[in-house]
Amino acid sequence: MERTLILFKPDAVQRRLSGRLLTRLEDKGLKIVGLKMLRVTKELSAKHYAEHVTKPFYPLLEEFITSGPVVALVAEGPQAVAVVRGMMGPTNGAQAAPGTIRGDFGVSRQMNLMHGSDSVEAATKEIAVYFKPEELISYESTLAGWVCAADEAK
Repeated sequence: MERTLILFKPDAVQRRLSGRLLTRLEDKGLKIVGLKMLRVTKELSAKHYAEHVTKPFYPLLEEFITSGPVVALVAEGPQAVAVVRGMMGPTNGAQAAPGTIRGDFGVSRQMNLMHGSDSVEAATKEIAVYFKPEELISYESTLAGWVCAADEAK
């Protein structure tokens, strides 16, 4: 089982899409093991986007991610990182296919609704930025056997 960090960015929260986005993740079969709403500070932004801080686009990224509340969550499931990335679609909503989250709800490169970890290694680091270990709840889902076969649920 993999875990991935997902952020519903300020544009998704302001557009009142958080519930719809969460529903799509759960409908896909992902299990939510951590969830909270917060304001991303400049310090938290710099920690999350550490590899981008020196890049020319970072000030706009920081301005956007700190502009309003975000919903941070950790989803768990087989190949969770790839599953969420596929569900989101390309960064630019104008280029995202219908059926993806960005394709259905977005038309912008910057106002792109969600962040999802891009690798298992990144997910581990990003989850630790937003969640303390005790804020993540491991539990057995009674539906797990109906989401994927036992040999896929590793």
